Amino acid sequence: MPDSHRPLDKIDRNILRLLQTDGRLTNVELARRVNLSPTPCLERVRRLEKDGYIRGYSARLNPTRLEAGLTVFVQVTLDRTTTDIFDHFREAVAKEPGIAECHMVAGGFDYLLKVRTKDMERFRHFLGDVINMLPGVISTATYVAMETVKEGDFVPIPE
Repeated sequence: MPDSHRPLDKIDRNILRLLQTDGRLTNVELARRVNLSPTPCLERVRRLEKDGYIRGYSARLNPTRLEAGLTVFVQVTLDRTTTDIFDHFREAVAKEPGIAECHMVAGGFDYLLKVRTKDMERFRHFLGDVINMLPGVISTATYVAMETVKEGDFVPIPE
């Protein structure tokens, strides 16, 4: 949650859009694209970082090149929906590098996991050795992605 009471203006939103698309933009290039001089542009970026709008910068890796081209989504249902079970499950998932994403959901199951692996054989072992052994797991359902149409940490910037 942002610490600043100052709302985002058009320039802030443009900075966020540009950095989200290319986090390697130099400050000079970013300033040019948002029609600011470099110093005020850098001050805005630092404020956006400090206020929590920008969480960090990273490289987007090619999963296929890293032998993780198979994307699998796993519905997880826990045996009980108590705070203890949720806490233990979240702690275990957070420590597991093979799970790319984990979302608690409302509906017919409790969590949705995104797993990336080399192939179905490796996933089958991961399901049995890791996912089914997570605290509280009573059942899972697996969905293999046949094609990735859109992926990324892209957030729409409000107008």
